Amino acid sequence: MFDKLIIEFDKALRTVFADAPTRRAMPGAATSEAEMSDAERKHAAALMRVNHVGEICAQALYQGQALTSHDPEVRRAMEYAAWQETEHLNWTERRITELGGRKSALNPLWYSGALAIGVLAGKFGDRWNLGFLAETERQVESHLQEHLGLLPVQDQRSREVVLQMQQDEIAHAESAVEAGAAELPLPVKQAMKFSAKLMTNTAYYL
Repeated sequence: MFDKLIIEFDKALRTVFADAPTRRAMPGAATSEAEMSDAERKHAAALMRVNHVGEICAQALYQGQALTSHDPEVRRAMEYAAWQETEHLNWTERRITELGGRKSALNPLWYSGALAIGVLAGKFGDRWNLGFLAETERQVESHLQEHLGLLPVQDQRSREVVLQMQQDEIAHAESAVEAGAAELPLPVKQAMKFSAKLMTNTAYYL
């Protein structure tokens, strides 16, 4: 048990403070950097910081859910989704750097809060655990679609990153549904949207 806690603590430290790994090439890496004004670059970097925070939270959510899941298949689904979210962390962090931006100063706070929510969600059983995963991914996919409309039109490098992330999130939601995810009650979905809105509005600036 103690060994497992050490492993999970190490995961948390790596997620928040270390460079994330990736097996896939960064989307848009072969695309030339677009000409943008200072204001456009700052805006694009802030949007990518929001996306990076979303991936920090996703890592913590899946870690918490995997810790409390009783079904090995569900744990594997969480771990697979978490790995692709790690790749998203890598891509968004690199894009923030390319744009001259910075990561959120509140990342440890975002991670801690999302981990607690993930553990709580897992306590309700695997069907609800998967339902929470599916709804999270649907909301993230919608949020990424919104960002495609907010990014500078010429910033194709950022757009390609967001598009690939969006495709991955859709696949995660579909996998959770196929594995038996329960449909969350409307008040829970609305609470999740409110929390996500608070996070995105804050992370844009901090």
